[in-house]
Amino acid sequence: MCENRTMGIGGEWADMGDRVRECRLAADLSQDQLAAAVGLDRTMIAKIEAGVRRIDALELVRLSEALRVPLDFLLRPAQPIISRRAELTDDTIADVTRQSYRLELALSAWLADVRQLAELGDLVTPPVRRYPGTVDDMPGARSAARWVRDSLDLGTRPVDSLMTLCERMGQLVAVVATRGDGASLVDGDVAVAVVSSQGDPGRRRATAAHELGHLIVGDEYSADLGVHTSRAEREQVIDAFAAELLLPAGVVKERAGKSAAPIRDVLLMLAATYRTSWSLTVRQALEAGAVGREAAKELRRRNPTRAELMEAVGWTPQPDLESVRVPPSYAHAVFQALKKNLITTSRAIELMRGQVEEGDLPARDDWDIEP
Repeated sequence: MCENRTMGIGGEWADMGDRVRECRLAADLSQDQLAAAVGLDRTMIAKIEAGVRRIDALELVRLSEALRVPLDFLLRPAQPIISRRAELTDDTIADVTRQSYRLELALSAWLADVRQLAELGDLVTPPVRRYPGTVDDMPGARSAARWVRDSLDLGTRPVDSLMTLCERMGQLVAVVATRGDGASLVDGDVAVAVVSSQGDPGRRRATAAHELGHLIVGDEYSADLGVHTSRAEREQVIDAFAAELLLPAGVVKERAGKSAAPIRDVLLMLAATYRTSWSLTVRQALEAGAVGREAAKELRRRNPTRAELMEAVGWTPQPDLESVRVPPSYAHAVFQALKKNLITTSRAIELMRGQVEEGDLPARDDWDIEP
């Protein structure tokens, strides 16, 4: 039998049981199905999930394989997720909830990979930066977004690489092949987030900006908003941060005021240049007073085609959060660890999350291996 100390969670078998149950529900498995996969009786799975039965080493490995989660994910205590999700229950679990939990699994794995490279000495995690003011409403969130832009000397220019911007503010973002939107957490001095590769580029950028908003407004978001507003209202505040970060309302107001072109053409150019989703662009036009509510409703019904957006920018590729899956400093750390023989080639490919394949890496015989 495993000793309590091997759990890494203070001997709390109930915590282990909760993790097994959550993973089972996320994998859409019944207790009978999981029991058959690991060679146990269903009642044993029920006792494990209830925290009243210990798990030996072999059973732990089998559970990890059946649930398709890393072994240490079952051993580690759950990290506090900044982006709150609905609780998994046998009666109310829905596909969207399952997607959210799978994103949290991906987030936990991303944190573990960042920690590994930091422990190997090849990655220096960036310091987390917090907004110094108080955010308790949407105007406050927009002020926080403008503070980020000012802090990075971005002014009102388009964000070229949102992944790099997040890294400079202290959050390491990975794009993962998991359905859903995104999730983020802070573990000590490390802030990480994941964004799903599903959906269009504008949605991915909005999701990344949203997760950064959870980090930037930090304690003020939890303390000031948590007591007085609903979850939906709190998310709207963070959405206001993301929209202002990606496309400042002042830019929309200025462009709309100077152009004689139809407002849809103006917004189409802004959406293409700032690489924002159409819904976010129209939202900022409404915020800027460039359109009224009825006009905004009509514009939302007339989504631009991909060809229209590409034509607006001269068919220039827009790769942010698409071909690039991990931050530049992290990618450099993976390559350095590989050169030092601290990780294998297969592990390096895994760490890069689909950004490179084995053929993209030089043969080891071509390297000057560092001591």
